[in-house]
Amino acid sequence: MSEHSAFVVQRNGRAATAEQLAPLAFAGYAHFTAMQVRGGLVRGLDLHLERLRSASVELFGRALPDDRVRSCLRAALEAGPADLSLTATVYSPTGEFTAGEADTEPKMLVRTGPAASGPEGPLTLATVEYERVLPAMKHVGEVAKTYFLRQAVGQGFDDAAFVDRRGRLSEGSIWNLAFWDGAAVVWPDADMLGGTTMGIVRRQLDRLGVPQRVQEVTLTDLPALAGAVVMNSWTPGVAVHRIGSVPIPEAPSFLELLHWAYQAEPLTSP
Repeated sequence: MSEHSAFVVQRNGRAATAEQLAPLAFAGYAHFTAMQVRGGLVRGLDLHLERLRSASVELFGRALPDDRVRSCLRAALEAGPADLSLTATVYSPTGEFTAGEADTEPKMLVRTGPAASGPEGPLTLATVEYERVLPAMKHVGEVAKTYFLRQAVGQGFDDAAFVDRRGRLSEGSIWNLAFWDGAAVVWPDADMLGGTTMGIVRRQLDRLGVPQRVQEVTLTDLPALAGAVVMNSWTPGVAVHRIGSVPIPEAPSFLELLHWAYQAEPLTSP
């Protein structure tokens, strides 16, 4: 591995060995956060730290201190180039299919790779009736996300959007959804993962005085809306021009607004 390789895998701040990684290859009881690093800096660091902290308490009953997490992030960044993608995974060494041990401290695995910015769009989304387990948590081992993505592509779509048992649109396979009514940003009201990019955009829209609201959005509501996007750690917005059989109007000003809000979030160092 070169001194500044884009591909770095570290465990607790040090290069991970095959022996340490082997058990994780067969485990799925963990959670993670993903971020884009530019110039060695990230946006929304506080949101990533809160995500890791709250999920660790939920899964393991305890969390790594923020300063330890930041130290692991810095160690990985120092081993890679200035621009990269980073995934930080927290897991318990007791593994899965056990009751675990209350006094076992979670471990952190950090992986970096080439910087990414997502697809150009516009995208078409197939609709799938599906509700994630522990939807507010970004946990690993979710086979359904990839399964429904591949099913959607096989049907001629680009990706999938999830609809809950009440008919409400919630989120995409690896995306948050956002809509535009011509004057305000509309966030779907349903059980879902609150993405870090979503959190960044929402607080910056508040700061900029842009109207936004949360409401239930069903397929029958879509014809009254003026635009739709998906967003995740890659990008604050990729246009969506069809969900199921319902066409969505182009809304370039909406897309520009979301990217503008995201860029307004300051970059910080871990």
